[in-house]
Amino acid sequence: MRLVTWNVNSVRTRVDRVLAFLDRSQADVLAIQETKCRDDQFPTAAFEAAGYEVAHFGLSQWNGVAIASRVGLDDVATRFPGQPGFAKTLAGDSPDALLDVDPPIEARAIGATCGGVRVWSLYVPHGRALDDPHYTYKLAWLDALRTAAQTWADAGDPVALLGDWNVIPLDTDVYDPAAFVGKTHVSPPERAAFDAFADAGYAELTRRFLPGEHLYTYWDYQQLAFPRNKGLRIDFCWASPALAPRATGAVIDRDERKGKGASDHVPVIVDLAD
Repeated sequence: MRLVTWNVNSVRTRVDRVLAFLDRSQADVLAIQETKCRDDQFPTAAFEAAGYEVAHFGLSQWNGVAIASRVGLDDVATRFPGQPGFAKTLAGDSPDALLDVDPPIEARAIGATCGGVRVWSLYVPHGRALDDPHYTYKLAWLDALRTAAQTWADAGDPVALLGDWNVIPLDTDVYDPAAFVGKTHVSPPERAAFDAFADAGYAELTRRFLPGEHLYTYWDYQQLAFPRNKGLRIDFCWASPALAPRATGAVIDRDERKGKGASDHVPVIVDLAD
């Protein structure tokens, strides 16, 4: 089975590129982040015509997550147990939220069982700044996810946690560590929250097969970041103990950052033995 995670930065804008990638890569399951659309706006028909079932969770032009699968799509969940919300009143700009929940849940997580694997597409909160309420929310979100992940691991479930983690785990995962001093993504609490998934028994599969330095998955649109290779490695796949031994390889598809209309992230591919 071939699993892929990709922050597409607007699925409606890039649907043709996404479908071309699916055809070229022969991905079985694609975890998508930042769809930036409501459920009724997602281009479901185009994915279905390509042979993929789709589950999407989106509430507005912000956030949004989806799973596209050609190996089954069952037991869809639009939040994980204990997932915290983020109240608009804390920051004043979180329209993408379930207003019937207090605090409201944002469209940042969707899970489904695909070909016997429990797949989660995750868009971890950014954090904004170390003194921002969104940073506290980010740490709480990651802690709740780790607690849920521990439960799944203890149950022996084959689980893949795929997504844009908005954490730079190592200094070699950023083009210039000095540029991030005092900022989010590299703070010790964020890195500890990321590493805690290993404590829960999970293995980060891309690092296993791609341990080298400066292997980035994101490049900003500004200041010629991509041609100058000023990137970040923030897209990952954590696999539960029941799933990790099946991994056979991983690829960061850097070429998807090239050309007109590219997302600022690229697909990250993980292959599993049957």
